[in-house]
Amino acid sequence: MTTPQDLFLVSLDVPAEYPVEQGDLSLALAGAELVDLLGVRALTLDGDRIVPAPTLTTGDRMLDEAGAALLRKEPYESVDDWLWRRGEGLAAAYRDALDAEGQLSGKRHRRPHRGDRAAAADTPARRHAADRWWSREPVLAGLAATLGIRGERPPEEEVGDETVVTVLVAVGDAVTELDAVRERRRIENAAFDNIWRAP
Repeated sequence: MTTPQDLFLVSLDVPAEYPVEQGDLSLALAGAELVDLLGVRALTLDGDRIVPAPTLTTGDRMLDEAGAALLRKEPYESVDDWLWRRGEGLAAAYRDALDAEGQLSGKRHRRPHRGDRAAAADTPARRHAADRWWSREPVLAGLAATLGIRGERPPEEEVGDETVVTVLVAVGDAVTELDAVRERRRIENAAFDNIWRAP
């Protein structure tokens, strides 16, 4: 299982203080893909720029798609730009991929299943994500924290890799920026409604 798959399942199975917004989750999943691609040396970071290595296959369809989507021309893409570009609709893509593999409901589907996705099934993917979560693995815990999902205890160790820290910080900044955009829209919509209600 991959970090994005584990993060997606943790977002379903572990209660958050507030419901996890799909846009926030999509940004965090894009960050999780970068972390895993860093781990298999499919890319390196030069400051905040993503420098791709020669294309390789990881054995995971979604990660391979992410690797193929890396921009391969200088000056290369920043981590922040990647999060917004790759993150668009990514939560739905992971939901559909896991559902098709039977990792959400325990039943395989040829096409994305639009039934009750909240029904938890005891699948290998869910068990793996739960084990990683309860062991307080620092990368998964850090990504989950950006979504407002916190464990009962903090991770026993910190993320030691500076490039991974760069990704985690960028994810936190992007989620904060998206929340600010949502808040601005709420205020604008409320002001617009007040104009129409005024006598």
